[in-house]
Amino acid sequence: MQFTARDIALLLNGTVEGDPQASVDKLSKIEEGSQGSLSFLSNAKYEPHLYTTAASVVIVNNDLKLTQAVNTTLIRVENAYSAFTILLEKYNTVRLHKSGIEQPCFIHAGAQLGQEVYVGAFAYISDGVTVGDNSKIYPNCYIAGNVTLGNNVTLFPGVTVYHDCVIGDNVIIHSGAVIGSDGFGFAPNADGSYSKIPQIGNVVIGNDVEVGSNTTIDRATMGSTIIHAGAKIDNLVQVAHNVEIGANTVIAGQAGISGSAKIGERVMMGGQAGVAGHLTIADGSQINAQTGINSSIKEPNKKWGGSPYQPYQDYLRANVNTRRLPDLEKRVRELEKLISELTKKDEQ
Repeated sequence: MQFTARDIALLLNGTVEGDPQASVDKLSKIEEGSQGSLSFLSNAKYEPHLYTTAASVVIVNNDLKLTQAVNTTLIRVENAYSAFTILLEKYNTVRLHKSGIEQPCFIHAGAQLGQEVYVGAFAYISDGVTVGDNSKIYPNCYIAGNVTLGNNVTLFPGVTVYHDCVIGDNVIIHSGAVIGSDGFGFAPNADGSYSKIPQIGNVVIGNDVEVGSNTTIDRATMGSTIIHAGAKIDNLVQVAHNVEIGANTVIAGQAGISGSAKIGERVMMGGQAGVAGHLTIADGSQINAQTGINSSIKEPNKKWGGSPYQPYQDYLRANVNTRRLPDLEKRVRELEKLISELTKKDEQ
């Protein structure tokens, strides 16, 4: 689709500086701009590119003062970064818009689909499933019995949702994610073998949650594994059975959360961080990448790092001292040698 600078300025409540009829049909970085592309400038270190870019239209801040002539049409707005984000959202909405039922796919007669639902080829929707309005189920998704999907849910290709799980409105789940697989529950036997403990709970995902590719969220042994509204979970994250993740918490890739851990609201957890089972993480905690949490965090809004974890500033100081160990070892050996020589002199 093509848009003119005038169209874009009206959408963003901006003003055009240059040709209002300049048309664009794609987005680009300012340093990679080409004819027909739309870009933006918000970071001053990229300003030199403004005077050389081949982009047809560039969004800039109102207060930007030009130091050279430009060969592109400018759209001035209050905040170029926020304005471009709005355009990205609009662009993505148009690009990902799909509707209708593709064939071949399987939709059980007992499933209920809302208005404007998209079901891709080779998707499988079981008995008792409810799908809300404007939801999109891409090819090769599997939705087991009695699952509930809210309005405007997007399941990208290859997502699996096990039976009885509940997914709220405006949820995005990326390819390869598994929602509701069995929790890791086994009882040891006298002979050293293990018996599987049936996992009869489910997973409940609140509104406005996003789950990354190849992430697994296990169903509860009993009750529910709960992801509260607004949480964002990256790719390759393991969320074990009966875990509860608070609202607006963000968890980076390869993190692992053991069974029955309770993660508070607005927690930020870095990549490869790990939380042991049955622990509680206070609201607003910031957990550095590769941090190992082996006891509950009770103080809210604190930063933590290291394995086992410690206050973040202590962790940084410990790292500095660790890097100095080779030098400290050398100095200790020199001192030991000097003491040895002085001792020999005294003995003589």
